[in-house]
Amino acid sequence: MSLYERYVLPHIINYGCSSESIQMQRGKIVPLAEGRVLEIGIGSGLNIPFYNAENVDFVWGLEPSVGIRRKAKKNLNRSAVEVKWLELPAEEIPLENNSVDTVLLTYSLCTISDWHTALRQIHRVIKPSGKLLFCEHGAVPDKSVLTWQSRINPIWRLIAGGCHLNRPIPDYIREGGFHIKTMENLYLPKTPRVAGFNYVGVAKKGLQS
Repeated sequence: MSLYERYVLPHIINYGCSSESIQMQRGKIVPLAEGRVLEIGIGSGLNIPFYNAENVDFVWGLEPSVGIRRKAKKNLNRSAVEVKWLELPAEEIPLENNSVDTVLLTYSLCTISDWHTALRQIHRVIKPSGKLLFCEHGAVPDKSVLTWQSRINPIWRLIAGGCHLNRPIPDYIREGGFHIKTMENLYLPKTPRVAGFNYVGVAKKGLQS
């Protein structure tokens, strides 16, 4: 891990992922978490204040970055829910099959290198009755903006810790073996359009009949 990734990148990610508009999106989806929760890419704990502690047994916080885990201490100290660290990437979830009630993905699927393996792992650990909650940015429906996303993406990935601007998030989720029950798509206010198109929704295991 480079000095940039260890000491600079965590601050950039924390700042970029804590804007008012992004926090509003977190507020829509995180309170829906129930039971035993697995949060993929818990980062600096920006979702912690939005959990409904009465409905959550505990949270497994998956986060491979040492630098970002270090930034989470303040939020964890104020947390009303118990958080158990899992210090591995999403491609290597160290949990048993059908052991999770809710998986939470917020602004993390854009950075996972092997997203297909990660979603297969997520599918494996979610109970048949469980749910996948997601709040992600990705490919826009406007062709002109999508073209700019593709142009900027190589440079963006270098400075933003592997984040992709143009991933078709709903397609990835469906390819991972889920069907999407509900989803809201929108451009975030006060956010550049190339980075501000959001997908917020709930998915279940299996294909839609």
